[in-house]
Amino acid sequence: MPATKRKVQGTNDSSVVSKVSAAAQGYFKDAFLQHFVCKVARRAPLINRGYYVRWKAVDHCVRKFLQITEKCPERQILSLGAGFDSLYFRLRGDGALSGAVVFEVDFPDVSQRKAALITSNITLRGMIDSQSPSLTGPVYVSSSQYRLLGVDVREESKVEEALGVAGLDWAAPTLILSEVVLTYMETQWSDAIIGWAAKLLPQSLFVMYEQIHPHDPFGRIMQEHFQKLNSTLHALRQYPDTAAQRHRFLDKGWEECVCLDMNNFFFGLVPEEERCRLESLEPFDEYEEWHQKCSHYFILTASRGSLMPQALLPRAPGKSPVPSVGPSWSTTALSVRTTPVCVEGLGMASVSVRPGWVLLTGGSSRGGRGAAIRLLLREQEGWRSVSVEPSADIDVRLYHTVTPIPGGGAVVYGGRSSPLNPVRSLFKMTFSLCDAPKLCMEEMMCTGSPPPPRWRHSATLTRHRGKEFVFVFGGKNQSGAVLGDGYFLSVDQQHWTEIPVEGVAPEARHSHSACSYKGGGVVFGGLSRAGVPLGDMVVLTPTERGFCWERIDVRPPPVPRYSHCAHVSGEKLVVVGGVWMHSDGVPGIVVINITTRSSMEYSLDTTSVPWPLMLHSFCSEVTDSEDPELLLIGGGGNCFSFGTHWNPQPVTVDLKLIACFLL
Repeated sequence: MPATKRKVQGTNDSSVVSKVSAAAQGYFKDAFLQHFVCKVARRAPLINRGYYVRWKAVDHCVRKFLQITEKCPERQILSLGAGFDSLYFRLRGDGALSGAVVFEVDFPDVSQRKAALITSNITLRGMIDSQSPSLTGPVYVSSSQYRLLGVDVREESKVEEALGVAGLDWAAPTLILSEVVLTYMETQWSDAIIGWAAKLLPQSLFVMYEQIHPHDPFGRIMQEHFQKLNSTLHALRQYPDTAAQRHRFLDKGWEECVCLDMNNFFFGLVPEEERCRLESLEPFDEYEEWHQKCSHYFILTASRGSLMPQALLPRAPGKSPVPSVGPSWSTTALSVRTTPVCVEGLGMASVSVRPGWVLLTGGSSRGGRGAAIRLLLREQEGWRSVSVEPSADIDVRLYHTVTPIPGGGAVVYGGRSSPLNPVRSLFKMTFSLCDAPKLCMEEMMCTGSPPPPRWRHSATLTRHRGKEFVFVFGGKNQSGAVLGDGYFLSVDQQHWTEIPVEGVAPEARHSHSACSYKGGGVVFGGLSRAGVPLGDMVVLTPTERGFCWERIDVRPPPVPRYSHCAHVSGEKLVVVGGVWMHSDGVPGIVVINITTRSSMEYSLDTTSVPWPLMLHSFCSEVTDSEDPELLLIGGGGNCFSFGTHWNPQPVTVDLKLIACFLL
């Protein structure tokens, strides 16, 4: 067997194990999948979610087809590259196949293995009412409602002949299913399959699930993964997005076509109650990777004939989180350069100690989760990293905050070691400004009513009646709740203080930004309780009694995002990086004028960065160099089943081209 063919078939084995894992954890019900694997292996929650949304999308389309063809005397499902899929057995078990026949086509050796599994398993064999098995094919299993064929789907004449032998009715309503199959072929073959299906099946619905967006950082990592497996995703080159896929089908003879990325499908067609159930299944804290995975896969339906348009996906499903209006891009792109120092980490927190000194705490890296503290020092030849030994251990923590306070210190608050274990300790840092960096850590034993433990929150220095308070807002906790409460910590008295806050509070959120601004703060973005990115900006303004929330209506509205960083420069809020659900590139920098309530998006020129730059779960500091720039440290993420990516070096963003707008 050729190596490429063997590797492509290997994706079937990996896929079915992942589906079994998701079913075992309660993401969906399928009692038959387990019979197609030798051993059940539990996958990570992110992978379980990814296979859930894949299963949900295909199931939605299949059920819709069966619903609209319910009164037809004959109807068919033709699954191309079916592998060890359990679709027939699940539908038969649900009593959903009345008057329907399922045809499955795959490589002969795959179909032969599947036939052997079916005939040797009493549960699977019991779902086949009669059998006329052939050891040589092309029909390896044949029953009244199930036909398993072993044919290379690229060989059009052989497929057509084998389906005819197996009893496919070319005139009957037919659903053609391709679940991550055609993309492994050269596009000349996959285009031919799409074309002959349209030509031979005049009353049909084509359902396809595949990858998109190959050129952004996540897409590059996705492509590299499949190339290492010798399973190149060929369709991505010619059909990189949903619009290209839609035109592809229309050009190949299909009459109508709707293509949605999986964020649109999940939020538009999965009911809120079901999405809430999903949140309760496993501890989960990989939102960035979940949304990026969903933005890089699509579900497509294309129709031929008068009956099939009813089975198409809706063009504008429900309340989609994907903005209908794209970013207001400037023609200016900001240059990004790498720095000659190796520092990586996800979920770290940073603080500028003094000019040219940036302290990094917590996070996780290739070495695991650690409590190590590092100091980045800027010297004439560039930045270098040194380890700092603190006077006390601040515990392992990710997604915490380090808030600078007057006098050269900082407050370390919140974070987690795992989604079930928030960090409860609170520390005050003080720094020695001599040549040898020294760090004193003092645990703060605060009085008053403290906030519930949390992470992915914000902690901002504010001022009330001449005194400094750290304002803690939002975040999430170990129960999975997204928080919308706020607490004030008196730095001097180490006391959680109640201060009146008027106005309409921002909705609950996590992974947002909050910056000090005129004694109060400015909150931007984040992820809502519904799991949807936010794009609002709310200012916390000091008053005589306390503070007041004021929502700022920005025009044009920035594209909603979360897991970003932000800085205030005069009357400007500079937001960098993050994750959004828009299909137009990835977030760069958006500059929001707080006074004029206007905004402008700037893309990042990363051509000099030799690796995919993923700007989420990272840190950002404004450097005090002669030329204005940002120092971005860490970042990356677990890219679904494609492996974890770490930005290996800090990068700088040159702000000279927009310096005049930051004054």
